Amino acid sequence: MPRRRILVTSALPYANAPLHLGHILEAVQTDIWVRFQRARGHECHYVCADDAHGTAIMLKAEERSISPEAHIAEIHRSHQQDLRHFLIALDHYHSTHSDENRQLCTQIYRRLKANGHIISRRITQAFDEKKGLFLADRFIKGRCPQCGAPDQYGDHCEQCGATYAPTDLQNPVSVLSGTPPINRESEHYFFDLPQLADFLRDWLTSGSLQTEVANKLREWLEAGLHPWDISRDAPYFGFAIPGAPDKFFYVWLDAPIGYMASFQNLAERNGLKFDDFWAQENQEKTELFHFIGKDIINFHGLFWPAMLHSAGLRTPSGIFAHGFVTVDGTKMSKSRGTFINAATWLQHLGPEPLRYYYAAKLGPGVEDIDLCLQDFVVRVNADLVGKLINIASRCAGFVAKLGNNRLSAALADPALWQAALAAGDSIAAHYENREYAKAMRTIMRQADAANEYIAARQPWKLAKQPDHAAEVLAICSMGLNLFRVLMIYLQPVLPDMAAKSAAFLQSDLNWTDDIEPLLDHPIAPFKPLMRRIEQAQVEAVIAASKPPPDTPAPANHTAPEPHSEIIELADFSKIDLRVARILEASSVAGADKLLRLKLDLGGKTRTVFAGIKTHYRPEDLIGRHTVLVANLKPRKMRFGTSEGMVLCAADGENLHLLEPHADASPGSRIA
Repeated sequence: MPRRRILVTSALPYANAPLHLGHILEAVQTDIWVRFQRARGHECHYVCADDAHGTAIMLKAEERSISPEAHIAEIHRSHQQDLRHFLIALDHYHSTHSDENRQLCTQIYRRLKANGHIISRRITQAFDEKKGLFLADRFIKGRCPQCGAPDQYGDHCEQCGATYAPTDLQNPVSVLSGTPPINRESEHYFFDLPQLADFLRDWLTSGSLQTEVANKLREWLEAGLHPWDISRDAPYFGFAIPGAPDKFFYVWLDAPIGYMASFQNLAERNGLKFDDFWAQENQEKTELFHFIGKDIINFHGLFWPAMLHSAGLRTPSGIFAHGFVTVDGTKMSKSRGTFINAATWLQHLGPEPLRYYYAAKLGPGVEDIDLCLQDFVVRVNADLVGKLINIASRCAGFVAKLGNNRLSAALADPALWQAALAAGDSIAAHYENREYAKAMRTIMRQADAANEYIAARQPWKLAKQPDHAAEVLAICSMGLNLFRVLMIYLQPVLPDMAAKSAAFLQSDLNWTDDIEPLLDHPIAPFKPLMRRIEQAQVEAVIAASKPPPDTPAPANHTAPEPHSEIIELADFSKIDLRVARILEASSVAGADKLLRLKLDLGGKTRTVFAGIKTHYRPEDLIGRHTVLVANLKPRKMRFGTSEGMVLCAADGENLHLLEPHADASPGSRIA
């Protein structure tokens, strides 16, 4: 097997808050793949960094009365500690606020400009006069111009799913000062993405993207690309744009270049050659892979490869997007205690149970991963303790007693040994294709076979008869050899347990093409490898993740709630509310929060787009009744025309679809 040379990155966590279990999902997915490649003998480097620039970081540092540099340094230490404690085998963890990144950003920008791919234009933005800065969309809130919902962000409505410009908001206010923003002009710099459209059409057919991702990006490409704003005005925490006073690179330009900067720092320290992995002429000699969340697909799949191509650099060999983490079927919630930080988890539970559970749920697609806490307890205890560790614990005692901690000189069941080895090819293929759930199922089938072998031969009964001592030793030696093979296969997922198992077996766990059994081989006394998970530990994590009941709302981070407008009964009587039955529900390509609903109104059908995707799975909605505002003026969206609006109740961070009685007939009016 030829030795591959691979560079792997995962998305850069923003240096403004601790890591949570969503970040850990991506880190674990990446780490498993990296550890697998290394186990197969390939050269595989894994780098990441903190995304350390932007207005939000500047404002958080100001709120804490410290410098942005001190703030990001503190977050950087916590991120490194969390990743290390979750056993993430990074070669280097850097920061985008580094000399390497500053130099690379400047160099790439000048190449883009020399190629005619940088343009400038004057734009109008919302400006907070009290704070003295331009406002990003997320720092503006007001009433939705489509449905009138209060407290909506400056670019989209979470209630009806409409998209709009911040200038379209009704009664807009700055979330920083609570004052209405004014409009002010400023010159901005843009990467002229439309010039790279032909390159991107070829790139999307290169096989570097998951099929569903390539299809979504193709839709956006064909709908028409727009120049990408790469600049921000002072005050801003970031790198100054050369030759442009008071202008700074927007975080989305310098963040991905941070992948390169992190590797450059590693290369300089370890004697590697930077160009081996980034020069265009080495595209076929080395491999580059990015693991990312589905929320940043458009950037990594369009802007990033276009920028690399324009700058004369290599493009990624593969970009692997994953879904979000939900907990017990719903979006992570601080009020319910399911928005769980990595450090909070580690105060009560170890890293490897979660690493295994994520692996047991992860596939190669972009579907969300649900951390069902009850299932987590049951699966970890059943698979790792009840199946895997049970093999070692039940066999080790007999080997110690009857063989003086030395395995027998021959395999008791060569056919079973060969079957365990034969499973290695399919397990390796599953790891390579990021089909971790399939790999875990295949490994656990082998664990079942080992336990069935031991149970059928009942060494605990044979051990009571002195003349069967050699047979018992052979059976248990066979069990420990099977356990070793299983730990070889699980080493990418359970590195700490694998290290302890190697010490117990007094042997390496190298995943070679010809794994040899341990015969007439000494082992160490067995020590517990993992304890059962108790429900109380999970409950402690939830309790620790809930905010104190008297916690005040953070200052200067939310807009004041607009007052409800008083209406007359005659106004309310204009609203036609109808019972509707959901016939179909599906995701909307290019919209993270929208579902397309096909509704039955008693023989007539309507199509409605609803911003409830983060709260409901499409398949769970089919057949349910809901309430439709039937006489709402249809509105055209970039996904299609929405013919009404379904009603929901808001409960903090949650939305609950209003449901009339199940006996209500579709189409009937709600009086």
